[in-house]
Amino acid sequence: MTSFTIPTVETDRLILRAPHLDDLPAMTAFFSTGRSHMVGGPKDELGSWSSLASRLGHWAMRGYGLWHLTEKSSGDFVGWAGMIYAPGWHEPELGWTLMEQAEGKGLGFEAAQAARDYAARHQGLNGVMSYIAHANERSRALAERLGATYEREAELLGKKAQMWRHPQIDLTTERTGQ
Repeated sequence: MTSFTIPTVETDRLILRAPHLDDLPAMTAFFSTGRSHMVGGPKDELGSWSSLASRLGHWAMRGYGLWHLTEKSSGDFVGWAGMIYAPGWHEPELGWTLMEQAEGKGLGFEAAQAARDYAARHQGLNGVMSYIAHANERSRALAERLGATYEREAELLGKKAQMWRHPQIDLTTERTGQ
């Protein structure tokens, strides 16, 4: 058995933490909606279970992965952000998803920025990319806000997408303002 630890990262308003079994009901609710089609859904409860389990496996096999997001003020599980590199990906990707009630508050920016910074400083993943579905205007706007630029058309798991490149993090400075 491989032993691994998923680090916890805190920002002003979020805790980026390991996925928990308690997250399954919210994941199942999310994956039952059309909103999930840009991140592998819709899925039933078993598909949501498989997604949750694979997140833990990703951390165990790669040493990085998706954090689940807890909003500090409410204690609610509000989404996920972090690095994905599974079969079908061209390279490690910075990904993010928010539950509907968490959108429009800047939490996606806060989570993605913290995950990107941690990946660059501690996981050797600097200047990463993000796949963004053509119809996902919110993610495209977030990528732009993060300083990412459109790189090229791409395909992920048989679906057309855009590939956006994030700027390199200056590793000589300390991260502030999280």
